Amino acid sequence: MMIAKQQSCPQLLPLIFITLGLTHATYGGYLIGIGSYDMTGPAADVNMMGYANIEQHSAGIHFRLRARAFIVAEGPQGVRFAFVNLDAGMASQLVTIKVLERLKSRYGNLYNEDNLAISGTHTHAGPGGYLQYYVYSITTAGFVPQSFDAIVTAVELSIVQAHENLKPGSVFINKGDVENAGISRSPSAYLVNPADERARYSTDVDTEMTLLKFINGESGKSIGAFSWFATHGTSMSKDNRLISGDNKGAAARFFEDWFTSTTKSSSKVIGNTSATLSDSRLIQKAKEINATGGTSCGKTTSQSFKVRKNDNSRFVGAFCQSNVGDVTPNVLGAFCNDTGLPCDFNHSSCHGNNQLCLGRGPGYPDEILSTKIIGERQFQTAVDLFKYAKEELTGKVDYRHTYLNFTDIEVELDGNNVVRTCPAALGPGFAAGTTDGPGFPGFQQGDTEISEEWKRFRDSLKKPSKYQEDCQQPKPVLLDTGEMFKPYAWAPAILPIQILRLGKLVILSVPGEFTTMAGRRLREAVKETLVSNGNGEFDDDTHIVIAGLTNTYSQYIATFEEYKQQRYEASSTLYGPHTLSAYIQEFKKLAEAMAKGENMIKGPSPPDLSSVQQSYLIDPTGDSPPPGKKFGDVKQDITIPKRGSFQKGERPSATFWSANPRYDILTEGTFAVVEMLQGERWVPAYDDDDFCLYFKWKVESGTFYGLATIEWEVPEDAVSGVYRLRHFGSSKKTKESPTEYFTGASSAFSVS
Repeated sequence: MMIAKQQSCPQLLPLIFITLGLTHATYGGYLIGIGSYDMTGPAADVNMMGYANIEQHSAGIHFRLRARAFIVAEGPQGVRFAFVNLDAGMASQLVTIKVLERLKSRYGNLYNEDNLAISGTHTHAGPGGYLQYYVYSITTAGFVPQSFDAIVTAVELSIVQAHENLKPGSVFINKGDVENAGISRSPSAYLVNPADERARYSTDVDTEMTLLKFINGESGKSIGAFSWFATHGTSMSKDNRLISGDNKGAAARFFEDWFTSTTKSSSKVIGNTSATLSDSRLIQKAKEINATGGTSCGKTTSQSFKVRKNDNSRFVGAFCQSNVGDVTPNVLGAFCNDTGLPCDFNHSSCHGNNQLCLGRGPGYPDEILSTKIIGERQFQTAVDLFKYAKEELTGKVDYRHTYLNFTDIEVELDGNNVVRTCPAALGPGFAAGTTDGPGFPGFQQGDTEISEEWKRFRDSLKKPSKYQEDCQQPKPVLLDTGEMFKPYAWAPAILPIQILRLGKLVILSVPGEFTTMAGRRLREAVKETLVSNGNGEFDDDTHIVIAGLTNTYSQYIATFEEYKQQRYEASSTLYGPHTLSAYIQEFKKLAEAMAKGENMIKGPSPPDLSSVQQSYLIDPTGDSPPPGKKFGDVKQDITIPKRGSFQKGERPSATFWSANPRYDILTEGTFAVVEMLQGERWVPAYDDDDFCLYFKWKVESGTFYGLATIEWEVPEDAVSGVYRLRHFGSSKKTKESPTEYFTGASSAFSVS
């Protein structure tokens, strides 16, 4: 992000250095490393993961997705763990398997399934097709190798970067509340939890953010921050088609840009620039510069036009997910589209119609504004926590991990009452969807009956066994995914659970979405187990954090009481009414083993289903521009306002003849650039990783020709000057021909 040059104030420098971690070198006894890598994936034709909306295919980029990693070790050969936060809907078992294979070829057994955690932010605006179980591939036209490879490579290389950056350092922790960034989307379900339990909490969602601040011990500089806070990645709607990290990705972009701008003494916009000209001369200068026309370029040319270079030294800010199950960022509430009145409290419908009930974000009806606002609320809290993080983490680095067959866990409840979990199944409340994105018509949250028509459809796929129907009660089985194995397994049976420890911080890696109260019960049970078995190593000051959607994905975990109501979260609790009790029981075993220094049995390994994946998405077979045109030529140039220049908040745009962006996803590159004229030289000012720049792709109506549109919403802090829009892309003449690369720029325009 470009900022204006400012004069520094000497008396403020000590305060700035203290708050940003630029004081004398410190060393807390750990080796720490930070890494980040682009994982954006295919920006066209691929169904987005999250809403299961078969019509929601990627068609451009709002801002890029990244994998952000940190490693903490007790020493060069000491105990360590790696944590990776993905701008993705969730983690994937197959991604974990393949990442571990790659890491083993590099480092042997240094990083393994026990000490690696891969967690998703739960954005619903990223390309799908990277999970190995069939139910998650139906809407994505099967497995999408390009999506999968982008994620695996990004996780691997973010870890490699963090590993190569390992240096002595310190980690500080801080906590605080995020104001109005999430509300309950199932308040009626929350209310069925015991009254005395609810009375212990002031809200029906968790508002606390936990942040880690990483400081390089040699330079004393801050190198990164990771935070955990629960709110859904659904600020962007089910109709959105631009790749986006949603509110958590936005918060990360804002945080990283804030840190970079605050720690740099001057901006890149200096010297003899167009910003020094008067408005009239800016307008005249812009009129003299025409579009370039399309020209050839190299595979990595766009990387040199990136505003933020991934040079292993950039600050990394990650916003991780927690017990997000029933928390929505659409904080204005859910309303009926036809009447404007609040939706039915128990069923989240309007006159029995689930399609009319939609949540509203704080920027309603502008979903991008809502994304920005919720992202800013998390970002601002993180900045405050970061500035004043004074509690240093010291003590052991440790971890415990095991695999469990969640379809048949024997759970001992209070009073020696023994129950079991079930094979996975989904109920009609799942089909209803949520207020963030309604599902199939004809369903409502809380449904406990299935129509005869839907029963016939269900039975045509797989009629549930009598055992399954009894086990899942009171959930009626709509999809018996745990007993469906054609063409391959529809749902996971083997799940990982994991505990990571960094001194007084304990991270619980859970492979799903715990509701607010479910997460509270899990944290409380683990903490009690650690304290009672740890011989003083753990106490009331021990911090327990849930990392949601980690290592694999198994949908939701509701409380036993919430399960009875069968709203969306309960209906999506796969393994029956005692799922949460099973998690608590098994996590307590992990916690006890950690507290006592004992090892855990590995458990049954999950399958590697890569060999049976089916892909139905057709690769682009060759593109060409219209006769007489070249890729990168402008089809629709900048439309200049009558006043002659653009003002802050306006949107100059240009459309280029282009090819399908799936030929090369331009990893660590960019499809779109805003260039600013500095003297006689054009300098990148914004790229497609900026919140204010939009890259949109489509096929021209009635033809087979591709079009790329670049829109720039001129930000309030943009410097007055002469600008132009540049596009990068790649193409093939036929499916078998080599990939060619091109670029082109619009005519110039002025911003005043």
